[in-house]
Amino acid sequence: MNLPSRKLFHVPLLLLAVLCLLLSQLAQPVSSRAMGDDDASLVSTATPEGRLAVFEDIWETIEDHYYDPRFNGVDWQAKRNLFRPAAAKASSTHQFYELMRQMIASLRDAHTRVYSPDEKFDWWNPRFVTVGLGVREIEGVPVVVQVDPNSAAARTDVRVGDAIVSVDNLPISEFIERRLENLGAVADERARYRAIASLFDGPPGSSVKVAWTTREGKLRSAVLQRYWTQRQLGFTTQRKGKLAILRIDAFTQSLALDFSKALASALDGAEGVVLDLRGNGGGDAEAMADVASLFLDDGINLGKFADRSGASFELQTYSKRFWRVPQLSQIKLPLVVLTSESTSSAAEIMAAVLQAKRRARVIGTETCGCVLAIRNRHALPDGGLLDVSEFDYRTAAGVRLQDLGVAPDQLTPLTRNDLYSRRDPALEAAKLFLSGS
Repeated sequence: MNLPSRKLFHVPLLLLAVLCLLLSQLAQPVSSRAMGDDDASLVSTATPEGRLAVFEDIWETIEDHYYDPRFNGVDWQAKRNLFRPAAAKASSTHQFYELMRQMIASLRDAHTRVYSPDEKFDWWNPRFVTVGLGVREIEGVPVVVQVDPNSAAARTDVRVGDAIVSVDNLPISEFIERRLENLGAVADERARYRAIASLFDGPPGSSVKVAWTTREGKLRSAVLQRYWTQRQLGFTTQRKGKLAILRIDAFTQSLALDFSKALASALDGAEGVVLDLRGNGGGDAEAMADVASLFLDDGINLGKFADRSGASFELQTYSKRFWRVPQLSQIKLPLVVLTSESTSSAAEIMAAVLQAKRRARVIGTETCGCVLAIRNRHALPDGGLLDVSEFDYRTAAGVRLQDLGVAPDQLTPLTRNDLYSRRDPALEAAKLFLSGS
């Protein structure tokens, strides 16, 4: 989640989330160690000296600013001693940044992340490397949940619902175990989720051999090339009879305003609302508060953010922020919120508050448990970027959502048959609940 720079704010998870996304300034790198804008002043990770300069900057920034002075139980000095020699010997920029990710992964924190100069990651317009397949664990195995229609993968016979059985000829269970070991991660559910979601990670232009089984149990395989893609964040409104289905990908100030402007027509004649946050990785916490204010009374405490020094601030609903949408008033229709493992950061806060206030029924699966906040992005000496979780979050009741997540009121796990049949059990459950409301 990202916090507004203003008086203190949080996170991704925005991202995811920092809220896993919280700062509208997140896209503007800010460094506690000033560096010039001239590219000529940048160091190069092609040399051992340059790699060590970037390494020390990453390690020291986390040392100085991480929200938890105990580093989630990790001996941070020991990590420096372990990874510094390896960083100096890295054979390429890609290998160097992979080592940095391994070191940071030991913190078990999805918000603290590092990006190489080539990645130029923007929370509001995420750019990432893919093979055209989205994967998550379903019924105990990695399953294809998305196929990019414009990818080489779409030209094979892989289908949503197919199970991945090997990567580069390595059985999938062994591959996942190695991935967890490389990340230095504890093998809990959240670590497995991240490991499976990143099964095909690698440098753009490189290839990976993927094997899968079809619905009929037939074994198939293909060599797929990794490439850059970009996701456009936004929202959609849809009507299913008397139900309004609203999907929000992230929280930004402009998106919150556009969303509020679209509601009058989206809700016209509706008798219930489904708010789909299953793909929402978080964002700007104040933008999330604006959206929450559409469904809650003024002055509702949305929780508290605090850094390691004890400095803190609370977030509240305030519907008067929507004075630019004069036709809009508080939405009192019956409400269901849909969640998944990808619901992160600010989106988790919103789901938790609506659930705690009994304003909405939460349906789906448990959320990410990725609720920390970033104050500013840190520019690295080579032009890379570092996000560091500087704020922890607790609900108004004092519950810490990090590593806990939000448990749905009604659990609706997805199955492979659901995917093959294009069924959405969470949405079906929401419709059934709202029809009784």
